Amino acid sequence: MTNVVLVGTLDTKGVEYGWLREGLLRAGVEVVLVDTGVMGEPRVPADVPRDAVARAAGTELSELRTAADRGAAVTTMAQGAEATLLRLHAEGRLDGVLAIGGSGGTSIATRAMRALPLGVPKLMVSSMASGDVAPYVGSSDITMMYSVVDIAGINSISAPVLANAVEAIAGMAKAFARASRELRRPARLGAGDRPLIAASMAGVTTIGVDAARERLTELGYEVLVFHVSGTGGRTLETLAGQGIFAGVLDLTLSELADDLCGGILTAGPDRLSAAGRAGIPQVVSLGALDMVKFGPLETLPEQVRYRRVRVHNPSITVIRTTEAEGAELGRRVAAKLRTATGPTAVCIPLRGLSTLGAPGGPYHDPDADLALFSALREGLRGSAARLYDYDTHINDPDFGRAAADRLHAMIGAVSAAA
Repeated sequence: MTNVVLVGTLDTKGVEYGWLREGLLRAGVEVVLVDTGVMGEPRVPADVPRDAVARAAGTELSELRTAADRGAAVTTMAQGAEATLLRLHAEGRLDGVLAIGGSGGTSIATRAMRALPLGVPKLMVSSMASGDVAPYVGSSDITMMYSVVDIAGINSISAPVLANAVEAIAGMAKAFARASRELRRPARLGAGDRPLIAASMAGVTTIGVDAARERLTELGYEVLVFHVSGTGGRTLETLAGQGIFAGVLDLTLSELADDLCGGILTAGPDRLSAAGRAGIPQVVSLGALDMVKFGPLETLPEQVRYRRVRVHNPSITVIRTTEAEGAELGRRVAAKLRTATGPTAVCIPLRGLSTLGAPGGPYHDPDADLALFSALREGLRGSAARLYDYDTHINDPDFGRAAADRLHAMIGAVSAAA
């Protein structure tokens, strides 16, 4: 039997959740309805009532009602929903989860969804889905669907949108329920025959990273490539922290440049930290630290308009990092790698850090690159990290293969010592 969990506020969205439940039953799946409302009375009965959700968060529903603090109530019920969904998943009663809502309902449901393993179907129909959904999705695999109109009754606009959501989650959940145990438990990634490697890549480092990926595949690894889009870097860090990788090939660090210079694709201050904390062998390079990514050209901040500007695509505009910024990035990378508890190597491509920064490219700037390299060397002086110079640019396939071979050797040394 396939089970879909519906999670939401049944005081404000009870009619709509009742409509969803009927649709899912017609689609041939069982439904577990979880109520995360607080103040009003539920419009339909729940399988997991709101007082049980509150208790799962360590409090009583009466306390939330007495406090009458909406923000605190949302936070508490999100915590309870998370605990409830994890319990249902552990009991084998969750093959997919669907929720609908505005900002509050979306916050509650997506916190619970983010706690579920990767691969478990998660669908959020929200009036917030046409804007910045990063706070809701995080590094999970939540599917966001824009509700078009507010979730306020079943009407000629909301009915087809919600009907599509019903069919989508029913189909995903049925497929998930049929999947093998290995596919259903992505938290056990790396437990198979091929050890997992994480690799970071951007469009401007694709050639070099692809060469490394192909070499590692030849050597018997499964390589997961993460696009350094902010979310990609955060996801890499999250999974590395879980210890599922045999090694990390972090050849593209542009998110650090965005974090330093106010770009839009930052992964936050903890980027390039998790593998070191976990003691995972890591080979690091400096890919795309020669640029910072902003939005469309017309949104470029005034203070950077005088810089070397290039339209990457209609949504992304990039600027070249300066010597001063390169030096600071070198210091930041060094500070992070100095604390690594596992084997660490830094491969430096002396002739350029991206397709734009290769010789003859618009961002080729040996002085700015040298400032980065020099600060990095100084910052790692006396540390356990090893530095290796390559007289090539980052997209030379030989560079990618050499970085892959170095990581393979480090993983082998760790395994031999174990």
